[in-house]
Amino acid sequence: MSEFKSKIKTIEWVEDYSRMVDQTVLPYEFRYVDIKTGQQMFDAIQMMVVRGAPAIGIAGAHGVTLYAQELQGLPREKFIAELLQKADYLAGSRPTAVNLMWAVEKQKQIIKNSASDTAGIVEELKRNGIRMQAEDIAINRKIGDFGAEAVPEGAVILTHCNAGALATAGYGTALGVVRSAFAKDNTIQVFANETRPRQQGARITTLELTMDGIPVTLITDGMCSYFMKKGMIDMVVTGADRIAANGDTANKIGTYTVAIAAKYHNIPFYIAAPLSTIDTSIQTGNEIPVEERSREEVTHINGKIICAPEVNIINPGFDVTPNELITGIITEAGILRPDYNTSIKNVFSFV
Repeated sequence: MSEFKSKIKTIEWVEDYSRMVDQTVLPYEFRYVDIKTGQQMFDAIQMMVVRGAPAIGIAGAHGVTLYAQELQGLPREKFIAELLQKADYLAGSRPTAVNLMWAVEKQKQIIKNSASDTAGIVEELKRNGIRMQAEDIAINRKIGDFGAEAVPEGAVILTHCNAGALATAGYGTALGVVRSAFAKDNTIQVFANETRPRQQGARITTLELTMDGIPVTLITDGMCSYFMKKGMIDMVVTGADRIAANGDTANKIGTYTVAIAAKYHNIPFYIAAPLSTIDTSIQTGNEIPVEERSREEVTHINGKIICAPEVNIINPGFDVTPNELITGIITEAGILRPDYNTSIKNVFSFV
């Protein structure tokens, strides 16, 4: 397993609350915020203080614990009923990232199945959240190491949005592949799409790669096909927020465009994501709910309007890349290949 160690710890449980990097102020300021109530966690997830599917999942697990602490004084039966309602409420804070629903459901199973009193349930939820946090980093390292095997020597890797340490508990999925590859070959380089409208590639990917000493070049979203045609991109690796049973993949808006350009230029296009991102309850990407976000994300940059105030805005947060454009899905169990209906079914039969 790779020995590369990122300097970044995105989210962790501290005593009786959750501490996370506030990603809304990056790269101007690198600061941690303490989330001490369930509602604060709901707001942090919805407002993208914490973002990235795996990190949102960990935040969801911590959020259920926070609600449990608040409700702990209730009689046990009422405590369980209200806590399950709060858990469902929390799971609705962002609808696309399936890791959130997955993590909340894991906590709900503890609530339903525990024989403990309310204090004991709180402790079980806390321990499970901390365990999931540690497991996320271990899973990401496995993803990174499997993905590194597909990276050619001296490769230039294009990525979109941020699927790095700051999208997970601390290592990264797509950037986990980069980190593991760079640990073996320090000639690896990254091209990062800026990722409009919230600029996660510009604000976050470039920050964490420069912090870790990995060469990165920032380009605008519309430039990727230009550099592909010039032969300057060797492969694409992005993260995912939800993957259907057939391999169709939802990721940050703009990913589909990159996948089309990569296909045209015969450039391998990989998705890097934990198995928890695969939603086998849905058959195709047509069933993935796509979050519609606020118009201000498009009309404003740094608080200043950049267009006519009256203009109509449509702002989907994600798009869905069809499975035929995806070379492989890099998971902690290895790289899944087409036909994805079969390879996904097979991997889940062994876990």
